[in-house]
Amino acid sequence: MGFVPVPQPYDFAVSLDRFTFWGVDRANVWQDGRLHRVIGGREVRISAALGGVNVEPLDETIEPIVAHLLGVQFDLDGFRAFAQGEEVLAATVRRFPGFRPPLAPDPFEALVSSITAQQVSLHAAFAVRGRFIDRFGEPAELAAAFPTRERVALATEDELFALGFSRRKAEYVLGVARSDLDFDGLAAIPDEEVKTRLIALRGIGEWSADWFLARYLGRPHAWPAGDLGLRKAVLAFYPGTTDVRAAADRFHPFENLSAHYLLLALRYA
Repeated sequence: MGFVPVPQPYDFAVSLDRFTFWGVDRANVWQDGRLHRVIGGREVRISAALGGVNVEPLDETIEPIVAHLLGVQFDLDGFRAFAQGEEVLAATVRRFPGFRPPLAPDPFEALVSSITAQQVSLHAAFAVRGRFIDRFGEPAELAAAFPTRERVALATEDELFALGFSRRKAEYVLGVARSDLDFDGLAAIPDEEVKTRLIALRGIGEWSADWFLARYLGRPHAWPAGDLGLRKAVLAFYPGTTDVRAAADRFHPFENLSAHYLLLALRYA
């Protein structure tokens, strides 16, 4: 067993509640206070520890992925100071002092998950995602590895349709899997260029591209204004808002973290 430090304060259970709130996530299984995730072909068990998390097994390949998954890169000290000037954010920070948004650990997984969630409830999206993982992923002890891009590229629209994808979404997922875009290389380019390259893929619109910036790359200025949940949160807490995208200016330079905290506040309102 190894140890990965996480900036404090950190509430392991609250931070990872999105893996249980809308249903079972087969790639990120929560059981008995631990998160199970397959990394590099091995099931990794992550549990809360003083000052961070215990990880079993842990090596130089697993550690950076776990750190990314837990959102270690976020500047929460700076955000907490900024939040004191916003009543809603300040109250949410006080209520959930150890919340740290998690990030998607894999770019292909992030894109497929966003396609799955388009125009359906997150409960429905989690159910389809679970069947997709069970069908094309590699099972481990409790969790299963999210299907690889190479494996999905060999699938058919009929196979995806049978799992609950619409015909159009099945086409989108296969198109992403079969594209020649270097997903890993997106981390090295600016936000707008990332969005341009992603939106060139069929089925990836501005909403999906914004969430990729927010939930995979963890870019500080990402603001998924087209997200129904974020729109509900902004309008609930700032009822005078007329333009949700323009509202991002209010939360600069912490648009991404502000979005996560507003969604958290709405979820537990």
